[in-house]
Amino acid sequence: MISRQGRPIISSPLIAEAPLGAAADDGVEPEAEVEWREFAADAAHHGERLDRVLAALLPEFSRSYLQQLIEAGAVQLNGAACRKSATRLKAGDRGLIELRPTAQALAFRAEPLALDVLHEDEHLLVLNKPAGLVVHPAPGHWSGTLLNGLLARDEHAARLPRAGIVHRLDKDTSGLMVVARSRIAMEALVRQIAARDVARQYLALAHHAWRGPPERRVDAAIGRDPRNRLRMAVVDLSKNPGKPAGTAVRLLQNCEHGCLLHCTLDTGRTHQIRVHLASLGHPLVADTLYGGAAAAGLERQALHAFRLAFRHPVTGAAMAFHAPLPVDMAQALARWQLRYNEATEP
Repeated sequence: MISRQGRPIISSPLIAEAPLGAAADDGVEPEAEVEWREFAADAAHHGERLDRVLAALLPEFSRSYLQQLIEAGAVQLNGAACRKSATRLKAGDRGLIELRPTAQALAFRAEPLALDVLHEDEHLLVLNKPAGLVVHPAPGHWSGTLLNGLLARDEHAARLPRAGIVHRLDKDTSGLMVVARSRIAMEALVRQIAARDVARQYLALAHHAWRGPPERRVDAAIGRDPRNRLRMAVVDLSKNPGKPAGTAVRLLQNCEHGCLLHCTLDTGRTHQIRVHLASLGHPLVADTLYGGAAAAGLERQALHAFRLAFRHPVTGAAMAFHAPLPVDMAQALARWQLRYNEATEP
């Protein structure tokens, strides 16, 4: 049984569970989109988990959304707050749930940000992302992301999934990204990326002097680290889940402290360059997650997406963009007496 109680304020599943890239734009502040509902467990619910029962009683809402509400203290069971989704109900239990926007739903809102846009036309834009900027809202970063900035900058963004974002860079990785401004461009760019027709090249400052041939290719599958779920790792696909990954690595400069490397992605797995270089014994400077200590004055992982090339998704014209080394990486190279000559890059 489920019913409305008291004087409910309009509730909207679209706002409560805003899809990635959607924006709440109905003239009503999301904080006002709240509704209280009563529920009761009957014999059929006896022994079932709280989140499963709520998902059955409220089929218009996803189970993950209801779990977020439970964890946020928005569910009362027999007059007391219940914050555990796994709580087993008994026949006759009664409860009250406050249907309200979650932090994730409120995250997809426009926030003006200064973006370094290198190219823009009616179908796409190319920008140079600074280190420290999160691309998508996520736990711990529900605001101030690139997605928020795109929603504020471009009215087209609210009509596209993920505000037109077709690929990501880690928070502390700087460099080039392409963002779609139309549905046709987004679909075409996604196809190009999947077909490996988008060239993505990076500069990486890594620990330890490079030994061996100046060019090396790493073909090693990447999956969730079975010993630490917060990390990715090179995995044996016969034993652990993962996906094939390929990175071409070329030595640019070497010194006793470390090396400057040119990396080209064949695939785009999570943390791919970071994991592959660490597997070679050359973790990125300041990439503490994968064993790289802070050094040369750098406090963020030393990775920069310096070149991006693809064909325009609508016109077919060849497009190539270059982003100079950011100041912090340039200063780190100078401290290690390494040199990067942009003119020598293809």
